[in-house]
Amino acid sequence: MSSLSKVDYKKFFWPIVIAAIIWLCSGFRPDGISLEAWRILAIFVGTIIGCIVQPIPIAGVAIVGITIAVLLKVVPMEEAVTGFGSNTVWLIAMAYFLSRGFVKTGLGRRVALIFIRMFGKKTLGLAYSLIGVDVLTGSATPSSTARAGGIVYPIIESLAEVYGSSPQDGTERKIGSFLIFSEFHGNNITSGLFLTAMAPNLLAATFAKSMGINISWITWFTAAIVPGILSLIIIPYVIYKMYPPEIKETPNAKEWANDELAKMGKITVAEKIMMAVFVLALALWMLSSFIGLDATFVAFLAVSLLLVTGVLNVSDILNETGAWNTLIWFSILIFMANELTKLGLIGWLSKTMGSMLSGYNWMIVLFVIVIFYFYTHYLFASGTAQTSAMYSALLAVAISAGAPHLLSALLLGFTAAIFGSTTHYSNGPASILFGTGYVKQSDWWRMNFILGLIYIVIWIGIGTLWMKLIGIW
Repeated sequence: MSSLSKVDYKKFFWPIVIAAIIWLCSGFRPDGISLEAWRILAIFVGTIIGCIVQPIPIAGVAIVGITIAVLLKVVPMEEAVTGFGSNTVWLIAMAYFLSRGFVKTGLGRRVALIFIRMFGKKTLGLAYSLIGVDVLTGSATPSSTARAGGIVYPIIESLAEVYGSSPQDGTERKIGSFLIFSEFHGNNITSGLFLTAMAPNLLAATFAKSMGINISWITWFTAAIVPGILSLIIIPYVIYKMYPPEIKETPNAKEWANDELAKMGKITVAEKIMMAVFVLALALWMLSSFIGLDATFVAFLAVSLLLVTGVLNVSDILNETGAWNTLIWFSILIFMANELTKLGLIGWLSKTMGSMLSGYNWMIVLFVIVIFYFYTHYLFASGTAQTSAMYSALLAVAISAGAPHLLSALLLGFTAAIFGSTTHYSNGPASILFGTGYVKQSDWWRMNFILGLIYIVIWIGIGTLWMKLIGIW
């Protein structure tokens, strides 16, 4: 006999109360905002708060939110399901299926072991090699949590065991703490490097497109490559100096990697097919804006190839809960956010803020907006929730101040990756890696505050100059 699933009913309090207050204040709404826009705003805000506090998982919150919107006749049912037809939503789902192939075939683990064998003679080199695996798989894995938790962390755990480093006996600082913290930051950097590296990037691109700003895969990558590479080089080294491991040399890492590779045996046919399909998908994504190929179609093509070659089967697709979970909540949040744009609320905000900020240089306005966006993540436990709640509004404010449209859209998009470097609850990888117990909370917050300043200089300062050089603004 099955038992009832756990529901934390107390956590429904704030989403319901705040949504109700906004709804009941419709009579006091500013001129220029329609009643329909105000009501969808109330439900949207309530849903976002629900996504933050999570009385039930985020997909369940989204379903309840859209159900209430239909029940209260804010939107008709036929419109409420239109978000499920979004190309971006299906691109994410297909990329999840693609990333499953890395885990199922063992290709992700093999690549990680090869990197360790090549670059793992010193602990710092070991960290760079593990981050390299995150980078290699990041372009086709829209879940930073899947990369950190499913591919890289099991390798770190095995390495820590080899070197006798465990939080259970107080030896975490030998090597485990450094590798865990380095991978966390490498994962954040990778998330900013590729449009397809995490869901909030694609969500940002969708919102930008609704405002007439088109961000292709290659545009994102070209803009991110300089700050991304600088971060990948600088951040692990800064961590090494700030939070040094007790073990500096790892001469037997190569031997361990060789032993593990020997256990895996020769590369299988499935791994070869997986690698070929991955390279094909990556190449087509890079060329899609030049040859007129839809990025979502490329993802469908890649998954189809994995299915017809037997690398994946239908059960793999049906059991990929991360993909279906994301498809549900992502579709609903996109629909609600687009409704706010369609009903004129974002336009009203842009016009109002534009008049308030008139006279200020757009560079100052854009910088303040980005800094505000970064540090308000201390209030959020999800990059998706914050992107859904704030991205469109802040982008509208930047544009109204005269900031270049594409520059503003990209800087805010990149910020959603680097603000993951704030807290131990900032995103999925933070929850997994901090939860291992290798890094104390005080160390996590202290070092992340310092590293956050470095990220701002690299991604916002140098990144803006780089985008000027390549003609984005």
